[in-house]
Amino acid sequence: MKNIEVTEKLVKDHNLTNDEYNMILKILGRTPSITELGIFSAMWSEHCSYKSTKKWLKTMHTEAPWVICGPGENAGVIDIGDGQAVIFKMESHNHPSFIEPYQGAATGVGGILRDVFTMGARPIANLNALRFGEINHPKTKQLVNGVVSGIGGYGNCVGVPTVGGEITFHKSYNGNIIVNAMTVGLANQDKIFYSSASQVGASVVYVGSKTGRDGINGAVMASDEFKEGDEDKRPTVQVGDPFAEKLLLEACLELMQSDCILSIQDMGAAGLTSSSFEMSGKGGTGIELNLEKVPQREKNMTPYEIMLSESQERMLMIIKPEKEQFAKEIFDKWGLDFAVIGVVTNTGRVVIKMNGEVYADIPSEPLSDKSPEYDRPYV
Repeated sequence: MKNIEVTEKLVKDHNLTNDEYNMILKILGRTPSITELGIFSAMWSEHCSYKSTKKWLKTMHTEAPWVICGPGENAGVIDIGDGQAVIFKMESHNHPSFIEPYQGAATGVGGILRDVFTMGARPIANLNALRFGEINHPKTKQLVNGVVSGIGGYGNCVGVPTVGGEITFHKSYNGNIIVNAMTVGLANQDKIFYSSASQVGASVVYVGSKTGRDGINGAVMASDEFKEGDEDKRPTVQVGDPFAEKLLLEACLELMQSDCILSIQDMGAAGLTSSSFEMSGKGGTGIELNLEKVPQREKNMTPYEIMLSESQERMLMIIKPEKEQFAKEIFDKWGLDFAVIGVVTNTGRVVIKMNGEVYADIPSEPLSDKSPEYDRPYV
């Protein structure tokens, strides 16, 4: 797959504009490999980069004496006194829920739960805000049943109740539903974890469930427009396992009681791609990954598939090298995969290798905080 020629059609299929592709050529100084093209496509999607909404998000008020952590991390952190903090986040999972209502909504909840416990909080409540089309629309009943069941089912299996929500029906949502999920967690202020990979030489560790082919290019699909026939995109919707999420939650919180973890990031949209580039970009460092070490549940997976898989219930950690065995024993106890798959470097680049061969070599900054930004017209 490394030798696949990057054509104009392939660029278009990855939802990249001509201007964006020219930016890629300038950044790399060469034609990208197919793996690199997929990485740029995912990281520059609206779902990952907020390239169309970043302008407006910047106008929101995010600072106050009680704000410990605002935008830029996995979730927001608010000081509630007595050395404690509330950690919370709300996120949409609209397009996946339109295509596959149950799994789309369920994995939306799973992702938001991980965003919260990644920062050291135990999730205590889920909420949601839902928008559907007219009640008598032929798709509405199926969408409502699937979405509501997915939200409640995933949270219940993990042991986090859905304590509130709101719902509206209107014709403007007939082909464009909105599924917003929110999780609230509680943490001690001295045990809050961040995602910046700033410690050169530290171990890059993969934990959680194995990587499969589900959800490949899911971030790109989630950024696309709704249109007839989107049901054919079901393979790009992730499949959740809430019982594995519960195990991952407990294993992570147990390890967080030690001094092993230097930084941590969940694998959400764009999977291993987003977690590695975001951690590298925030830390001003580089990361080198060896993909043959990634736990895989399917045979003959390519670097493209491994990097862009959105298999659920996975985390990327940066830990102290001398603590690898201690950390592994905890994840072994919980029946989860634990694999050292790379190292933090000082290059400012993310290098993707498999069996000694380089499949991608990209500076992290253009894919973390220097993605394209647009001022689009609105009505």
